[in-house]
Amino acid sequence: MDRYGTRRLRAALLALTATGGLLLTGCGAGGSGDDSSKDRANGASAFPAPEYSRGSGERDDESRDTAPDHLSTFALDVDTASYGYARRTLADGQRPDPSTIRPEEFVNSFRQDYERPDGNGFTVTVDGARTDEKNWSLVRVGLATRNADGQRGERPPAALTFVIDISGSMSEPGRLDLAQESLGVMTDRLRDDDSVAIVTFSDKAETVLPMTRLDGNRDEIHDAIDGLEPTFSTNLAAGVETGYATAVKGLREGATNRVVLVSDALANNGDTDPDTILDRIDGARREHGITLFGVGVGSDYGDALMERLADKGDGHTTYVSDEKDAREVFCEQLPQNIDLTARDAKAQVAFDPETVTDFRLVGYDNRRVADDDFRDDRVDGGEVGPGHTVTALYAVRTRPGADGHLATATVRWQDPETRTPHEESGQLESDSLADSLGSASPRLQVTAVAAYFADALRRGDDRWSPLPGAPHLSELADRADRLADITEDRAVRQLADTIRQAGHLD
Repeated sequence: MDRYGTRRLRAALLALTATGGLLLTGCGAGGSGDDSSKDRANGASAFPAPEYSRGSGERDDESRDTAPDHLSTFALDVDTASYGYARRTLADGQRPDPSTIRPEEFVNSFRQDYERPDGNGFTVTVDGARTDEKNWSLVRVGLATRNADGQRGERPPAALTFVIDISGSMSEPGRLDLAQESLGVMTDRLRDDDSVAIVTFSDKAETVLPMTRLDGNRDEIHDAIDGLEPTFSTNLAAGVETGYATAVKGLREGATNRVVLVSDALANNGDTDPDTILDRIDGARREHGITLFGVGVGSDYGDALMERLADKGDGHTTYVSDEKDAREVFCEQLPQNIDLTARDAKAQVAFDPETVTDFRLVGYDNRRVADDDFRDDRVDGGEVGPGHTVTALYAVRTRPGADGHLATATVRWQDPETRTPHEESGQLESDSLADSLGSASPRLQVTAVAAYFADALRRGDDRWSPLPGAPHLSELADRADRLADITEDRAVRQLADTIRQAGHLD
């Protein structure tokens, strides 16, 4: 295995992939599959997840089970907290701990321009560009759900249980006060048929407001929010357990029932193990489909605990550092996440061993799924709502002079209501690769810059090798500045500034 820690593809798979190629159903690069996905959803064997016996292949650091080496499988993830917390840490003049850097959350923090489906489900976009390092390319797999605005009036009502940390550490400016202000604005923007409950926790947990309809009760909800004050230590386990109990008691059939945890996740009292915490409420989570949305705050932040809670709670997490972030999360992202378009969503990418020798998925380290579990719908995936995009970036080494099919990407998900499985696919050919990153589409370039930046911040952790063609931070910042001019995207300008802040600390 070479220094990039990637998988070696075996010649024995050539015949298998050639057979699978006859079954490809996706469009060309950037396209999506056709109606034959129905057959795949019903369990038929089809590329890129061919039938094989458990125990074949070699185990390495990119799989949690033995599997053919040309496949890469992971649960979808729309978290962005790692990038937000890194920005906050760098703005405070410190380098973030490499263990808190999750590259997929850097990549997924930026807007994409993928084509979107008309209804529920996904489109699949696959593109890429060659790097300065010989035979190495970056390949982007993009998944997109329908626009959030298109069916806003048709979403089901929401039953949101806010579990709010009021421990002593939340008294720091930019923590509880930020949450209160944003929750107040959100209360005014939710629909009359939505419901809200509020649970607080410090050394113990308390239900401050039972599940309450917004219609005619907004003043009562505002009073409950305004009355929150920081107190003692952080018993996060008690807060989550009481929050789920409150959510179950106020459960609304036909509504999206969700627990929203607002905390710095600095648990110092009670149980602090995320697996144990989530095990306590596992029945409510599974039986009632209550998902968890984690909102992290504070300069000192328990990133690992919050991220693990969100993963185990079938949800996701984000981080807020200022008023703008908070308003975006509570007034835009949270309403966007009230509706679900896909449950237990997973992606699988099949690389063609005739053209590809090695590949490496950038990030998703704790979201990997055994390749033969791709179509096992009992295996947990990710929950995705309308308006989301999910991006996965791969470093791919091709055979010298290779020409033809490179990869097929497939996403599998279950309908949120019926649990019916569906699949969609897209393909990439070698002649569709841009000749260089500089000639690729602007949004692919932004993706590459974000991934290279995360890669640079992880240096010092011996588990990771540099991505091919990695530029110096100063050059990376210049690229981000140029892309900010092209895209007119404020977030990309902030990325350039953040990269320069990191460069000054080298």
